[in-house]
Amino acid sequence: MTPVTTLTATPSQVPAASDTLPALCIVGVRKTYRLGRVRVPVLHGVDLSVSEGEFVAILGASGSGKSTLLHLAGGLDRPDKGRGEASRIEFRGVDLNTMSRGQLDRYRARDAGFVFQFYHLLPELTVLQNVVIAAMVRRGFGYAPYAAACRDAARKLLEDVGLSHRLNHRPVELSGGERQRVAIARALINEPSLLLADEPTGNLDRATGESILTMLLEIRARRKLTMLVVTHDQHTAARADRIVRLADGRVVPG
Repeated sequence: MTPVTTLTATPSQVPAASDTLPALCIVGVRKTYRLGRVRVPVLHGVDLSVSEGEFVAILGASGSGKSTLLHLAGGLDRPDKGRGEASRIEFRGVDLNTMSRGQLDRYRARDAGFVFQFYHLLPELTVLQNVVIAAMVRRGFGYAPYAAACRDAARKLLEDVGLSHRLNHRPVELSGGERQRVAIARALINEPSLLLADEPTGNLDRATGESILTMLLEIRARRKLTMLVVTHDQHTAARADRIVRLADGRVVPG
């Protein structure tokens, strides 16, 4: 793999898109968890590069390490330090391991959007509030001046995903496909450049999953998103620009 120059992240932002750097570069990534006294190795030196605007599907069976890899790419967890050259996960040339907690928070809030298999919507909030809350988290104490604009953006996103008639409904009143559409709108409210999706169609029937995937690809084209999607479904993976297969924590030949 071509070496990637590691830059120093500034407190305010991650560098903009580059014509030379990949959007995401994963080098030698290892991850081991502990269950009591037992060490459970999950990833064994994964290398992966994702270009700006590319849709890469990580295909593998349950337990292959797909979700762990996605969580590491999103800064939700850190890879093992390793021996010799440390594991590296770089977004536009910036190693997530060099980021402070505040910088990682900004990366997750601004640059990376997350879509999970089980939605993770807040049951006491309406559909509109579930989308707006991600913008509130990004803005923090400075949210108030942007409140009206964020609500307008959330309404527009929910219209784009076909839920303009569900703004004041709560998650319990929605179908699985509708909940996933809300989760996608929430992931996009902060206009990330990288979308990370963990089995986005895995909890849905085939027809609903197909419609969700088609919608995601349409949004990706409009917004020029880079997408990393983990799945065990060959049909979902087949619609990606490229498939990377993972087995027992390693990238294997296709």
